[in-house]
Amino acid sequence: MKNIDVCLTPDLLHLHTASLENSIVVVADVFRATSCMVTAFAHGVDSITPVATIEECKDLQNRGLLAAAERNARMVDGFDLDNSPFSYMDERLMGARIAMTTTNGTYAITKSRQAVKVLVGSFLNLEAIARYLKSQQYDVMVLCAGWKGRPNLEDTLFAGGLIDRLKDDYMMAEDSAIMAWRLYCQGKDDLPGYLANSSHVRRLHRLGIQKDIVYCLQHDLFDVVPVLRGNTLVCMEVQ
Repeated sequence: MKNIDVCLTPDLLHLHTASLENSIVVVADVFRATSCMVTAFAHGVDSITPVATIEECKDLQNRGLLAAAERNARMVDGFDLDNSPFSYMDERLMGARIAMTTTNGTYAITKSRQAVKVLVGSFLNLEAIARYLKSQQYDVMVLCAGWKGRPNLEDTLFAGGLIDRLKDDYMMAEDSAIMAWRLYCQGKDDLPGYLANSSHVRRLHRLGIQKDIVYCLQHDLFDVVPVLRGNTLVCMEVQ
């Protein structure tokens, strides 16, 4: 039986190096990078190039890409887009090529490149991701972006939600997967309430970004599966 594992933060990824090369990695940064990416592809963006640093993002902006940069949940001055999913619903972005750097999510993606495939997951495309993985022969690693090297609750809950949909097809390999699944089972009927006191929800509330929180916790809005091709994310065509 295939295995599904959870890495709670990129800082722990070195512990999974041996299994990474035989796994599909699903990166989750629910608040808000991967939710932005999924929303962008659902609204017609052509590609997203995730980079770890502001300097790399600026370089791609200088080469003609639209650029999105976020640090500490705020937009970085001098860039075109922020880290709110609502910014990626603009019809003017259809067909656009975007470069993106965020505090946690894009870093997690760049750390995962040795995997068989790297997918972008969020609650918004949870069913699309689960359906695709059921058709694959590889083990799965859910990489939670966390917050600056620390685990966070929302990404762990996403991991648990994905496990909940795959539990008949995949074995939970380690305790981190069991923990994530049990947390999701506890909170799934009221995710906003379950997350009310979490650190990143409090951080976003201080910035007045409550509507993003509610949006990012919606399940199965979009039937898209972003995948990393080389250094660039594109929308995979899946059956």
